[in-house]
Amino acid sequence: MKPRLAFVPGDPSGIGPELIAKLIHANIDDLPADILLVGDKHLWNQGAQQANLELSFNTITEGEVPRFEGIAHLDLDTIDQNAVKIAKVSVESGHSSLRCLDKALDLSKEKLVDGILFAPFNKAAMTAAGLNAEDEHRYIARYLDFKGYHSEINVLDELMTTRVTSHIGLKEVAQNITEDGIKRAVNLAYETLCKAGNKRPHVAVAALNPHAGDNGKFGREEIDLIEPVIESFKLKQMNVSGPWPSDTVFLKAQRGEVDAVVTMYHDQGQIAIKLLGFDRGVTVAGGLPIPIATPAHGTAFDIAGKGIANAGAIQKALELLIRMATNQNFNNHGQVS
Repeated sequence: MKPRLAFVPGDPSGIGPELIAKLIHANIDDLPADILLVGDKHLWNQGAQQANLELSFNTITEGEVPRFEGIAHLDLDTIDQNAVKIAKVSVESGHSSLRCLDKALDLSKEKLVDGILFAPFNKAAMTAAGLNAEDEHRYIARYLDFKGYHSEINVLDELMTTRVTSHIGLKEVAQNITEDGIKRAVNLAYETLCKAGNKRPHVAVAALNPHAGDNGKFGREEIDLIEPVIESFKLKQMNVSGPWPSDTVFLKAQRGEVDAVVTMYHDQGQIAIKLLGFDRGVTVAGGLPIPIATPAHGTAFDIAGKGIANAGAIQKALELLIRMATNQNFNNHGQVS
């Protein structure tokens, strides 16, 4: 059976509703999943109007959610239609984003949906509305009461990237590189690829220093921390290689020689992957108990409401989410549920 996915409109003031309208329209003739639109009806109508499309869907009650098929809509009341200010950060839009996300997460906890796709959020709006977390991924983990390791994973086509350190200053990176941190990042990439259907992925680990430290000349992190971790994975018969100089490892990725790259800090991977394909990038909430994906770009206030948003990344997010949700169901039940 098809996976059951909850769609969340993202920030009402951004391009999210428009993107999802275009996504549904592009897949309507061969719908790859049963889709539940979670949010205010006027937001979905807004997206269709911005995209100059006509969409039809059945509005259902919470009691009907277990039986929905095709495209259904669970109506919420999170923001007054007149309070939606296109291309402007607002507390009202942040509140709407959080409440729609909360409802989708509630449905996932009740096993009523197999995965969640959310359109871009605006962190400033969500913070003003009470996000009280570094980002939506940490908010989601807290809402699910998930205590295990989790981290943002960036995906471009068949390539995944994750990182050992993330949102910290560059001068703090070296002191935050630990064997445990490297192990967790590699495991996360490896396990996420397996969930997406790759039975034996190749994970490449980037070095921290220029020329991979040049035998200690430019630093010993490769010798003292990164290499021992890689060897530990090889002893487990896992296909993990490196440390590769960060100025060449993405050439290997571009040639399709590796399935994931683990970087040591944020921009080491983000610059490369966004140059390789900004309009196709996807972000996965890696490590969480339910598949969750979103396009890697933001709310694009500069083009919000103009009907010109590119739906390429959210299409890729949907395709990856379907693979992950289908494989998770198979692994949980021995067959697709």
